[in-house]
Amino acid sequence: MKKCAYCKTISENESSFCRKCGSTDFINVCENCGNEFNTPFCPVCGIKAGAKKKTCPDCAAEYFSPACPSCGYTGQQSRTYRGQPAQGNVQNIYYMNTNAPPPPNQTVLLPPGIQKDKWLAFALCFFFGYLGAHRFYEGKIGTGILYLLTFGLFGIGWLVDLIIILTKPNPYYVNL
Repeated sequence: MKKCAYCKTISENESSFCRKCGSTDFINVCENCGNEFNTPFCPVCGIKAGAKKKTCPDCAAEYFSPACPSCGYTGQQSRTYRGQPAQGNVQNIYYMNTNAPPPPNQTVLLPPGIQKDKWLAFALCFFFGYLGAHRFYEGKIGTGILYLLTFGLFGIGWLVDLIIILTKPNPYYVNL
């Protein structure tokens, strides 16, 4: 839609002169927001000058863009086949697309050993470390018996194990 720069008459058609005053100077008027502008696109909503509203035949929405923002209708699609599933073998159809194929299956490597809880091991070591309870929990029976007979290696092994358990991640893994 255009408006005459002098007499402000609105012209709906694409004539090159104003029918009221004969002027050839026009200002574009946005059909969407009513803003007046002299550029190719409306600075407020971005609609192209002279763009006409379209009505979607599928959902009856009015729009200015090339495709309907509600349902995606572009006017080039066949209404018969849109939305129906593809027929036949479509397993490798992504190779015809410009997108990359999906990545191969990833292999997850887990640490070897048995998973143990850090805080349970710490509690066992703190309260019963002089008896080697945390060593038995980890499956280290030999050092558990040694801690049991020597009261946690005379308290030194018990203290060292407390610090070592605190530095481990949760959960941690024990090799047997």
